[in-house]
Amino acid sequence: MVRVSKLGRIHSLESFGTVDGPGIRFVVFMQGCVLRCQFCHNPDTWDTTKGMEYTPQQLMDEIVLYKSYMNFSGGGVTFTGGEPLLQAEYILEVSKLCKEQGISVAIDTSGFVWNDTVKEILEYTDLVLLDIKNYDPLVYKTVTGVSLSPTLKFLDYLKEKNINTWVRYVLVPNLTDNLDSVRQLSDHLDHFPNVSKIELLGFHKMGEYKWKELGLEYKLSDTKEPSKELMKQVKEIFECNGKVVSANV
Repeated sequence: MVRVSKLGRIHSLESFGTVDGPGIRFVVFMQGCVLRCQFCHNPDTWDTTKGMEYTPQQLMDEIVLYKSYMNFSGGGVTFTGGEPLLQAEYILEVSKLCKEQGISVAIDTSGFVWNDTVKEILEYTDLVLLDIKNYDPLVYKTVTGVSLSPTLKFLDYLKEKNINTWVRYVLVPNLTDNLDSVRQLSDHLDHFPNVSKIELLGFHKMGEYKWKELGLEYKLSDTKEPSKELMKQVKEIFECNGKVVSANV
């Protein structure tokens, strides 16, 4: 019996990404997300029914066009979104095709989705970009609309399997800038040798217009971008436990 490949719903593709993992990346923005982050700059990826449909091979045909650039730069493919692991079966098929071509795979995820297929995907994953929105469970729920617990369990599994992980933290004034919470997260990450880098990302409002176009309330209209002083202060907290931290300061 011929196996029918699962179709994936994709919001958009970026062929020369440089901010979603090392080197030059082919970035696949998957459609669909269960989180409702207040600072999301891609709310147009939330709806699971939208996007363009691709078979795994159709997507792979696009990816391999840029293989030489990935190889030269130490890059690869990054699946992001939305939440890419909502389409775990599809990601698994494409990841297997990437490995057949010797192409590195990175997953940018909230760590909220967890099942056996996700576990299998991680066997083909070279890097996880794990978004931890806040370490305080109440703040996390306020920011995202979901629980923090699945993300921390996901992080535990990455440690168990020794999967290279970059933790991403978005610094939003008056929302995720509680320094005690930042210190607690830094101390927690000190127990994870597989976390090779922390990316400190300053809040911006470049996606605000998308919220308005979708008829959604953007609660952070009056929120300022974090000051250089605040970014530096938080960067130093993360660095105090010996982690490599990148930040725009």
